[in-house]
Amino acid sequence: MKTNRLDVLENLHNNQGVRSIYLDYQASTPLDHRVLSAMLPFMTSEFGNPHSSEHSIGWTANTAVEKAQTQIADYIGSLPEEIILTSGATESNNLVIIGLGYAAMSKNISRRTILVSSIEHKCVLGAARFLTRFGFVVKHIPVTPDGIIDMQQFSEMLDNDVLLVSVMTTNNEVGTVQPISEIGALCSECGALFHTDAAQACYENLDVIDNNIDFMSLSAHKIYGPKGIGALFVSNTAKLKPEPLLYGGGQQFGFRSGTIPTFLAAGFGEAAEIMTQCKQDERTELECLRNHLLNEIKTKIPTIKINGCMSHRHPGNLNLLIPEIESKQLIYSIQPKVAFSTGSACTSGVIEPSHVLKAMGLSTNDAEHSFRITVGRFTDENDIKTAVDFITTKVHNFV
Repeated sequence: MKTNRLDVLENLHNNQGVRSIYLDYQASTPLDHRVLSAMLPFMTSEFGNPHSSEHSIGWTANTAVEKAQTQIADYIGSLPEEIILTSGATESNNLVIIGLGYAAMSKNISRRTILVSSIEHKCVLGAARFLTRFGFVVKHIPVTPDGIIDMQQFSEMLDNDVLLVSVMTTNNEVGTVQPISEIGALCSECGALFHTDAAQACYENLDVIDNNIDFMSLSAHKIYGPKGIGALFVSNTAKLKPEPLLYGGGQQFGFRSGTIPTFLAAGFGEAAEIMTQCKQDERTELECLRNHLLNEIKTKIPTIKINGCMSHRHPGNLNLLIPEIESKQLIYSIQPKVAFSTGSACTSGVIEPSHVLKAMGLSTNDAEHSFRITVGRFTDENDIKTAVDFITTKVHNFV
């Protein structure tokens, strides 16, 4: 798990030469050195276009892309031809939600309701909201104070007008894990399509058959791969397929035109294969590190509270509330020594309380005093000890 940790840490020095302790793994993960090794040939000597089908240089690139699609398919238990490569999970989420809306309209399908959880990523909420201009109705599935879907209310919301249900597997802020197999089964029973954003769910069972999943979004940079590439699983058996959002050469079975970046695909594939092999052992290690972090910080700050369910949670995630200090004030005050965040990096800079925490019932004040810490593959106990010392010293200084 700590392979080449020192090499990674060399890249965590800021421009003043101070090494930052990185505890924001749900925002992005460092590139694993094995992933970089897989990418390098396609950034230098093997530069061909994977869609150049008339010569060997193009064939080599295409072989690399096909290998990556197989590696990603193995990661989620799908077929390689069901993997559409995109620029990231945001594009994947937009493609499936807006694309299905377009498909339903073009085929005169009468279902016009879309159900999304109230704690979805902003790109899911935004894509669903976009479809309301075409007459679709978007309804938000409530969650319990633990951040888990209220299954009773969800089952009551399902009817013959529901086209699509979109519920993320693992939340990006509080780390809660949803019962996607049960959700998928209920969707199947009522004839609704089921999509899950699984970008943060690398330590869960993502088998698309086990979980009754029609569509799944993935992101490479959440699993120690490169930024700029993601994937959308489109089940061969889904009764409706999304219309494309990008038009051009008709690559990837017409779902997503454009040249696939071979080096990013190779990196994504390698990252997925590594995660497939190590996820169980790594999960255990991360849970131990996270629990150690929680125990250390609770000992020094007894007033701290945990947001979200601890029994169904990303193994590296903690979302904590410290009543004595606003989270942004705390985070800014310890820069550049420790890197963590208030929540989603995709909404950083937005001056508003987390919609996830608000949906879980937290007050605006409590949401503003909450922050997310995530340990990962290159974290060790020394990082935790040092980070806790910095955090607790600052908190006590403010009291």
